Amino acid sequence: MDGTKSPSKSLPVSQQDTTTASTTVVRSKTNVHVTALDGIVTVNSLFTVAVFIGFSLTVPAAGGARSSCNASMELVRKIIVYEIISFSCFLFSSLIAQSLKLAINLANILSSDNPHRADVDSFCMKYGSLGSAIGSVLGCLFLMMSIVDFIQVKLGVFDCGGKSVIAVVTLTLLVGSSLFVYILTAAYAFCFM
Repeated sequence: MDGTKSPSKSLPVSQQDTTTASTTVVRSKTNVHVTALDGIVTVNSLFTVAVFIGFSLTVPAAGGARSSCNASMELVRKIIVYEIISFSCFLFSSLIAQSLKLAINLANILSSDNPHRADVDSFCMKYGSLGSAIGSVLGCLFLMMSIVDFIQVKLGVFDCGGKSVIAVVTLTLLVGSSLFVYILTAAYAFCFM
């Protein structure tokens, strides 16, 4: 009315639709990234709590029926080492995920044209998410190794058979299969993100 044209009126109709569609796609991708990063941080926090509970419970069992079935102090030391490495991996993964979330939120705030649309560097998102996923997987593996040794400390070494073997087989099958699914999903996201 005042002689100036708004940017959307100067574009042909087909370009207006494309612009709106691309804005929606970027916004939903940004929301998906933030949600995924929130999930990584939450799960890593739960695993970190498990590590500290493991620290408090790592005490050799009282003398059992056979002393050959009792775990050595070296096994207890290995548990502590595995838990520290696991904690470090989870902390690494969580800090990367938090950094990516911060970058997305800052990009959303600093965007002058649309505060809900983030132009985030896809290279940083891709490799940051990959680093965070690798940290989570390594943390899970070391936590699983510490739990395997913890089972031997509490239930007896594997040479004696019994409940310790059943517990470790169950742990390995369930956690191993879920890690396999997580790795496949993370690889798919990395390749097609």
